[in-house]
Amino acid sequence: MATASATFSTTPSQADPYTYQVGFGNRFASEAIPGTLPHAQNHPQKCKYELYNEGITGNPFVGTRPNILNAFLYRIRPSVAHQGFKSLPPNPHLESNFLPINPRVHVSPTQLAWRPLDIPPNTTEVDFVDGIKTMAGNGDPTLHEGLAVHIYVANASMKKRAFCNNDGDMLFMPQQGRLDIQTEFGKMMVRPGELVVIQRGVKFKVLLPDGPSRGYIEEIYGSHYELPELGPVGGHGLANPRDFEFPVASFDLDQSPWEIAYKVGGKLFSCSQQHTPFDVVAWHGNYVPYKYNMEKFIFVGSISKDHIDPSIFIILTAKSKCPGVPLTDVLLFYERWDVASDTFRPPYYHRNNASEVMGLIYGSYEGRSDQFMPGSLSHETVFCPHGVSYDTQKAASEGELKPVKVHKGTMEAIMFETAMTLTLTDYAMTGTGKIHEHDVKMWDGLQARFMNHLDEINTDLKAAGLPELQK
Repeated sequence: MATASATFSTTPSQADPYTYQVGFGNRFASEAIPGTLPHAQNHPQKCKYELYNEGITGNPFVGTRPNILNAFLYRIRPSVAHQGFKSLPPNPHLESNFLPINPRVHVSPTQLAWRPLDIPPNTTEVDFVDGIKTMAGNGDPTLHEGLAVHIYVANASMKKRAFCNNDGDMLFMPQQGRLDIQTEFGKMMVRPGELVVIQRGVKFKVLLPDGPSRGYIEEIYGSHYELPELGPVGGHGLANPRDFEFPVASFDLDQSPWEIAYKVGGKLFSCSQQHTPFDVVAWHGNYVPYKYNMEKFIFVGSISKDHIDPSIFIILTAKSKCPGVPLTDVLLFYERWDVASDTFRPPYYHRNNASEVMGLIYGSYEGRSDQFMPGSLSHETVFCPHGVSYDTQKAASEGELKPVKVHKGTMEAIMFETAMTLTLTDYAMTGTGKIHEHDVKMWDGLQARFMNHLDEINTDLKAAGLPELQK
């Protein structure tokens, strides 16, 4: 195996032995053997070392220049050198069609939550791909619109097997155990507290260096993740472009049998080939997988009074086909200072034009009735009323408003938010053994205390020349 280094790159560590190039939205060039990339052209008549040139595009050919996403790969053998496709048995826990006409999906008007899914027992090897469990989603990949939320639970590394999702971009957030991800562009080590995005059509495999692993996945159809606009925030803040890390070229010489599993239109297929898919000696472009350490997020908040909308917590966003309406926002709630005065500091009770799916990476989450633990998942559909428990509300209404560091030591929560209505899968509703509704008794203390002030209110109404209220 050969691996390259880059001039402007990160430094390897014990937790992450790999080197990365940095900068969201950049066009990169990387070569594991110096001088491999062709000069001043993409596809010469004959590539150096008799490599094969292979292009990959992330958008239609005709588009505005800022939206062009592509890469050119110079590899030992091209992807077309395979032995044909065959159907794989369906994964009963994997779903891609979330339209209400699908009898395998359901809607729920109330808040639902799932305790952490169990890691598969050691008696059965389950790798990353086989361990994907779909919980909720919207749309369908053949429509190029919508998204899916999955949880993965795995206890085995992928061997001579790779995965290629032709349906959508996938964002992973490991909650337990690191993911050692090998892609066509190079390698990435992703630990809990980091996220990784692998775009549609890119091959990868996942190793589990720490043993069994669990985490969250969001898959989006017909769109790509991008940084949110900053507006009045200015030139930097939230997730800074320089903190996104991209792999450097790395290749294997393996010329033995491999299986590539593909997901196309929600169905699984397999093709065999007599060589590794990870044989890219050099590449350049901007359609490249990347990772981000969420602990580097720069929070923006109120330093006077009142809340700012949760858009200040967005790491990444993705456009829908409706102008001005995101397909999804990926939010982070992490330790930060709260200093606002004369303000109800926790999330106020709300009903939003948004479906919210929340998970917890590490630490604890207060103000819930369900002992929300790392690996848990919750769902509130659009306009479902929700908010903190009565006890949290009472404490926040009566407590001293001094500066305090909230969520200390906690990757409090990650949230996938969308204006779309999500449907829930058969597996989520009946197959996990972990589902439960929020305990509505958590709000029983929210009594009509207004009624205790009727005498005072009637005095004020009378003084204003208005009719009094009748008990």
